[in-house]
Parts: sequence; C-alpha cells; structure tokens
Amino acid sequence: QVQLVESGGGLVQAGGSLRLSCAASGRTFSTYTYRLGWFRQTPGKEREFVAAITPDTGSTYYVDSMRGRFTASRDNARKTVYLQMNNLKPEDTAVYYCAAQNVLSHGSRWGEDREYDYWGQGTQVTVSS
Repeated sequence: QVQLVESGGGLVQAGGSLRLSCAASGRTFSTYTYRLGWFRQTPGKEREFVAAITPDTGSTYYVDSMRGRFTASRDNARKTVYLQMNNLKPEDTAVYYCAAQNVLSHGSRWGEDREYDYWGQGTQVTVSS
C-alpha cells in the first residue's frame, strides 16, 4: 500500500504562486519504482492531468498549457514531490491531487488518471481575480 498526503493549497491572488507538496509513504512505496503525478479537478469536470515526475530519474512531464508556469520537483530523501505553480490564474482554481503509479506496470502512460494506482485526498487551490 501507498499513502499520499498533499499540502500547500490555499487562496492566492492572480499572478501569485503556490507550492504544493505530496508526501509518500507505505510499505511498498519506492522512489525507484513509482512515478508521481499531479492532477486537478473542478466541479462538474473530469480530472485533468497537470504534471508528473519520476523520482528515480527526475524526468518530468507536463501538459503543454501549463509548461513554463508549473514545475514538478522531488526530494527523494523525504519521499516528497512538489508542484511549484507560478503566475496563477483564476482558471487554475481546482482541487489538486497527487497520485502514484508503478512504472513497471504502467510504463510511460503518465497522463491518464486511470493509470494511477494510489491517490491523495486532494488540496484546494483558489485563485482570485
């Protein structure tokens, strides 16, 4: 089992920044075999891929519309990944979720939420105009 705990959400004005954290734990979690992804969801809409990072290699993946504003990073010693969000816009308002997938099982399918095995509880990000 893998447990994921997000933190760092909150209320920020447009143009501001937030850094989300996702701490992973659990008997089977390893930075060598898991990839961590960030998704977001607003009411009435499907969950949307934001970014992913493979802790072992540091490889990162982004949805094109957020590349340059959002940056994923990791601290393997802390088993924690981060999502730095800059120049936030009101349309970035959503619940942000951290998710984990075993790369041995899911290969390079990092952009689909159904390919992730474990999910955090989510953290609310609200951007005011």
